[in-house]
Amino acid sequence: MPSIGAVVALAAGMLVSLAPTAHAAAGATLPFTSVEAESATTTGTRIGPDYTQGTLASEASGRQAVRLDSGQRVEFTVPRAANAVNLSYSVPDGRSGTLNVYVNGTRIARTLPVTSTYSYVDTGWIAGARTHHFFDDARLLLGRNVQAGDKVAVESTGTQVTVDVADFEQVAGAAAQPAGSVSVVAKGADPSGDGDSTQAFRDAIAAAQGGVVWIPPGDYRLTSSLSGVRKVTLQGAGSWYSVVHTSRFIDQTGSTGGVHIKDFAVFGEVTERVDSDPDNFVNGSLGPNSSVSGMWIQHLKCGFWLTGNNDNLVVENNRVLDTTADGLNLNGNAKGVRVRNNFLRNQGDDSLAMWSLYAPDTDSSFENNTISQPNLANGIAIYGGTDLTVRDNLVSDTNALGSGIAISNQKFADPFSPLAGTITVDGNTLVRTGAVNPNWNHPMGALRVDSYDSAINATVSITDTTITDSPYSAFEFVSGGGQGYPVRNVTVNGATVRGTGTVVVQAEAPGAATFRNVTAGSVGAAGVYDCPYPANSGPFTLTDGGGNSGWSSTWSDCSTWPRPGQGTPDPDPGRNLAKGRPATATGSQDVYTPGKAVDGDAGSYWESANNAFPQAWTVDLGAPCAVRRLVLKLPPSAAWGARTQTITVLGSADGSNYSTVLGSRGYRFDPATGNTATVSLPAGTNLRYLRLSVSANTGWPAAQFSEVEAYVGS
Repeated sequence: MPSIGAVVALAAGMLVSLAPTAHAAAGATLPFTSVEAESATTTGTRIGPDYTQGTLASEASGRQAVRLDSGQRVEFTVPRAANAVNLSYSVPDGRSGTLNVYVNGTRIARTLPVTSTYSYVDTGWIAGARTHHFFDDARLLLGRNVQAGDKVAVESTGTQVTVDVADFEQVAGAAAQPAGSVSVVAKGADPSGDGDSTQAFRDAIAAAQGGVVWIPPGDYRLTSSLSGVRKVTLQGAGSWYSVVHTSRFIDQTGSTGGVHIKDFAVFGEVTERVDSDPDNFVNGSLGPNSSVSGMWIQHLKCGFWLTGNNDNLVVENNRVLDTTADGLNLNGNAKGVRVRNNFLRNQGDDSLAMWSLYAPDTDSSFENNTISQPNLANGIAIYGGTDLTVRDNLVSDTNALGSGIAISNQKFADPFSPLAGTITVDGNTLVRTGAVNPNWNHPMGALRVDSYDSAINATVSITDTTITDSPYSAFEFVSGGGQGYPVRNVTVNGATVRGTGTVVVQAEAPGAATFRNVTAGSVGAAGVYDCPYPANSGPFTLTDGGGNSGWSSTWSDCSTWPRPGQGTPDPDPGRNLAKGRPATATGSQDVYTPGKAVDGDAGSYWESANNAFPQAWTVDLGAPCAVRRLVLKLPPSAAWGARTQTITVLGSADGSNYSTVLGSRGYRFDPATGNTATVSLPAGTNLRYLRLSVSANTGWPAAQFSEVEAYVGS
């Protein structure tokens, strides 16, 4: 049997890659070790796990984190020698503050700043998007060395802070200036960050053609982008020492190439996503035979938006954090580009993408990258192109509108070059990837092959894959544009699937794939969902090539989606089953529509037509569920006076024939106690459609709910 790729385990809160000898480990070789806050000692509150779009825990690493109120702390056990820490955290919108830092119980003088400035991004023009990008990163040189087993704690000083993960690193000393290089300080740059160093950088680049521009330790402020960059090396003393502050570093449509950028940091001030603005580390072209390495890139729209001639570009050993859109996008015409051994966290779109717009990306690869928490798209996406490779990457915790890896003919714009030649997807590990697509109202798999705008006729070879704890399916074949274009020529050879929430194979397009040596365990609902759309578009033929086990069953009802855990425990047993589900009502008042009661926002609400009792509100849970408890809410504001609503609870399996679950009775809503009413349902209740019929309201002449929550736990 072929190798099954890297096995991923969560040991003591650290994501560890364990590689069989037959195959390289997935992911990047990183200079730091991460420790999850939920595995540490804390006086705070652990939140999650949660897989629901728009919730804080759903965007966290591991879908869990720790919330600290003032005076509370989380204490990490240092996994290896270190002198620096980078912390992923979130604070409420509009808030900023600091965290006290303790080493072995003693508070140090330095603090960690925390802010919401770069978080809470809204992209209303993207269908299905909600406010997202809740987390941010802050880093600190501790000013001392700590050893494995030492304790480092962070403590809230007034602002509520949710701590996700800490990266511990031993940072080497600052590098020395290379002989013969041109220092930007010698050309007038201000290392204090007070003055504008833009012209000094330009002058140094002009003076160093064919040589090295040296960026000494310090903070440098650039007020406009650099262009005309060619045949030069831009080098810093290390990404913890040489820091450039600009939201647009290089912006140029072309270059003769030979540009090498290395060993410094670029911090932007991008707080929203404006796609027409070139707010990127590199926007355009570095020219052929260029490279970028050892960089720390943070708070920009994109790390790299690459167009034009970037032939043979190498992007390696970089960190790209907290971008409001893509980490890196090869936007057509890429040839021989190698993107390898990079770490990307908290992207607001695809972390790594190849998009073959205007001309195909060819003979290019994403290899040995570690990607965590893209919050509005895929970990890795290939949109068209010829002879491309995705190999030995580790992707975890995709959140919304995306898979761990997507191989797609979605074009977005023309002219587009569809997939062609051989697309190699080899040795990748996907952990907790896949999400519900609110536009389709159904799940996206951990690894998706999508004939969105045209048939897939390229050879797609998927080998040695590990998929762990996908909240929904492992492999998805779909024609996402709804036209039923076929997916052909796919081979899946050698895969291990563990703990998938619903099915191993989610086939929604006509076409064919061959599976060999694919083993599965702890499958949530069934082995295969085989329901091509549209229904008359043709069959999907799944060929058993031998060596498969653990996923032989088929989901029998194409009219319903399998729900996570319909054969094993749900990935989040405490999940609100109604949140985000389709809701209808007998009537609505103005903008207070039925969906407001399942949007996760207690401040918004559904209100029925006035003076027209009885009124009914209904939600489709997607599949029959053993619901045991309802939580009914009104907005918590004291402006909402106490009231009693008279409610009958009904249920249905088909949406047509309803029976009474609980007879009519009054439920009290009082702002003094949270404006919440809890309804316990009888044992044996099993329903897909939940209906609440309201016949009276003592506070207003209409039915009103801000949230209706449904749980399987009593």
